[in-house]
Amino acid sequence: MADTKAKVPLSSILPPLIFGTATFNYQYNLDPYELDTTGLVQQALEYGVRAFDTSPYYGPSEEILGAALDTDFVRNNVPREDHFLITKVGRISSEHFDYSKEWVYKSIQRSLQRLKTQYLDLVYCHDVEFVSEEEVLEAVKELRRIRDEEGTIRYVGISGYPLPVLCSLAKRILRETGEPLDAVMSYANFTLQNELLATSGMQQLKDAGVDVVPNASPLSMGLLRRNGVPVGSMGNWHPSTDGLRAAVKRASDFCDRHDETLEFVAIRYALETWLHVGSSVGSRGDPASGVPWTRESIEQVGGDRLGVSVMGVSKSSELEKTMQVWRSILDGLENGAETARLAGRWKRDHEWSMNRRKAVQILADGIKEHLDEFLDYTWESPDKDFLDKRAANKGDLRVPEPWLTPAQSPQRDGSIEPADSILPLR
Repeated sequence: MADTKAKVPLSSILPPLIFGTATFNYQYNLDPYELDTTGLVQQALEYGVRAFDTSPYYGPSEEILGAALDTDFVRNNVPREDHFLITKVGRISSEHFDYSKEWVYKSIQRSLQRLKTQYLDLVYCHDVEFVSEEEVLEAVKELRRIRDEEGTIRYVGISGYPLPVLCSLAKRILRETGEPLDAVMSYANFTLQNELLATSGMQQLKDAGVDVVPNASPLSMGLLRRNGVPVGSMGNWHPSTDGLRAAVKRASDFCDRHDETLEFVAIRYALETWLHVGSSVGSRGDPASGVPWTRESIEQVGGDRLGVSVMGVSKSSELEKTMQVWRSILDGLENGAETARLAGRWKRDHEWSMNRRKAVQILADGIKEHLDEFLDYTWESPDKDFLDKRAANKGDLRVPEPWLTPAQSPQRDGSIEPADSILPLR
């Protein structure tokens, strides 16, 4: 096996745009096995995407992603050493968690098998707010042991929702182990509705020595959409309140009156703003160019660290639109005009990008006026009714899988619409 132990900071090599595969799951789609996931992954690679994020908790996502990457197309065009694989440990289902070192080890072995890889580039402890700090410490230590002794993990981090929990854990892990976390992934905390990651979380994480802070779920788990939160076969699971949803509807109507859709304003605002605001906890990895079969280096867009974001899509049209937005954002960076000229694109793409940024900022200001009292509002995680059933299943690999196999997948009957716009990762 190749030596995969990290020799350079994660911030030197992590691509600033990551494809999140929570959408390969029943939360976001009626039947993820009906999605053309192999074609979607291939298309993402063609556009220059080189990092994929998944989790055992995302239903069949690991298996689906592993199969999509296990093709002659991928082997011949983007070999394993040229793309990042990110997964998680600890969360088994909505109510089952196991952060023990025994389960962490077994979980890593299963992820390696499902993803058909010999090593994982980055592994998070998943949704750390649902367990004690001591349990997270045990899991982080085991992940680092696997990294150092077995070489099947390169970098280690944590993920979750409540920023106070993420910051407290990051500080404690540095204090008690002497080594900072490589990454802390926050979701739904830098969006049009909530910017607490920038205003209250980022500096604390930097003080804890965290190298990279990816911003996930720029649409707040699908909340910031014209059609409202996505409803898959798992029902209406989103934790937002009725009041927040009503405010989002008013904001969406405001966008409609200006011939825009809420989701595209929200996705551009979050991606573009975090690229700058999150740069100090970002990465110098090469960005996806957004142009098929055209590679772009970080030097071509200025060479500085860029805030890292996670995007999620379910179909080709969503991916294409996302990459068009991403390309336009890159055109607005340093050397954007020269980069466009050398690439044979319109010489005024840089100017267009800057003007689009201004227009999006104006619309963002209007959206925030409609969100009003719900700006920086956060919901409880876990909620007060959370019942942790780990004790009954701890260490048992026979825990029922929270997803169906392809043969068991329900037939589409039209009663539940699949997600139809850019979707997030949590």
